Amino acid sequence: MILDRFRLDGKVAVVTGAGRGIGAANAVALAEAGADVVLAARTESQLEAVAERVRDLGRRAHVVAGDLSDPAATAALATRAAAEFGRIDVVVNNIGGGLPRPMARCSTEFVEKAFRFNVSTTHALTRAAAEVMLRGDGGAVVTVSSVVGRVAGRGFLAYGTAKAALAHYTRLAAADLSPRVRVNAVAPGTIQTSALAAVIEDDAMRARVERSTPLRRIGTPEDVAAAVLFLATDAGAYLTGKVVEVDGGLQSLNVDLNLPDP
Repeated sequence: MILDRFRLDGKVAVVTGAGRGIGAANAVALAEAGADVVLAARTESQLEAVAERVRDLGRRAHVVAGDLSDPAATAALATRAAAEFGRIDVVVNNIGGGLPRPMARCSTEFVEKAFRFNVSTTHALTRAAAEVMLRGDGGAVVTVSSVVGRVAGRGFLAYGTAKAALAHYTRLAAADLSPRVRVNAVAPGTIQTSALAAVIEDDAMRARVERSTPLRRIGTPEDVAAAVLFLATDAGAYLTGKVVEVDGGLQSLNVDLNLPDP
């Protein structure tokens, strides 16, 4: 049956940034599909809450709390996952982010930090996990990029450039790791998370964002998780090197992503 291709029974997934928002939704979705999950983020209490949801689905969960802004820490997740569960089949690189800042206030150090937090951490875990995958049955990597990696808007110079780099990193890593490890990404648009709440200042701005979106709503973490599940399972077995836009249609329009003056 075609729906069997969306299953991950007997598989192990590693999800970074799994304590809340998109990362938590990804972890639960993968567990619903049958995967055991290694959950990593900074706040242990948040991770434990998500781990309980995974266990309630009858799957195993292993929590790794720590500062994942260090690429060495993300790379170590592959070792922890292999030691705990004996294999890695899926990696979801969800760690990343960054606050808006106009160019006049973007120091070189600020830009380098955005690349380290978004690109370097992704590469560190992808490389380490791929070594484990290639010793086993292969696997799938899905990275969370952003619509801001393609659509220009004031205030997103560091963050948007780093996310754009992730899109091409996805294509290059897919070429290097094919055919046994598939590498894809999702590019969310406006998704209801704590990060979005920091940008949308009031109801009027929220209404403007909704009007600018062809589907006329702000997305949910589960909207992103559904796309990640497709790419992580055999449902997406003939896709690699792709960036799937989960944005309500934002990238099909000339969208105004500009922030108000700081």
